[in-house]
Amino acid sequence: MDFSNFNGAEQAHMTKVIEKRQMQDFLRLYSNLVEKCFNTCCNDFTSKALSSKEETCIMNCTEKFIKHSERVGARFAEQNAENMNQGGS
Repeated sequence: MDFSNFNGAEQAHMTKVIEKRQMQDFLRLYSNLVEKCFNTCCNDFTSKALSSKEETCIMNCTEKFIKHSERVGARFAEQNAENMNQGGS
C-alpha cells in the first residue's frame, strides 16, 4: 500500500493497523492448525504422552497445513499482481 499521501501520524497509525491485522491473521492460522491437527490425530487419551503414530500424524498434518497456506498465499499474490496489471493497463 502507498501511504505517501498521508502525514507521518497517519502513516504510523496505518502501519500499526496493518501490523495488528497481520498478527490476528497469524494467530487465526495457528489456532486453526492446532485445532485441525489435534482433532485429526489425537484420539488416545489414556496417556499423557503422544504415541509415535499420533506424533507422526501431527508432523504430517502440520507440514501439509503449512504447505497449503503457503500455496494459497502465493496464489493470492499471483491473482493480486494480475489484477493490478489489468487495472493499470
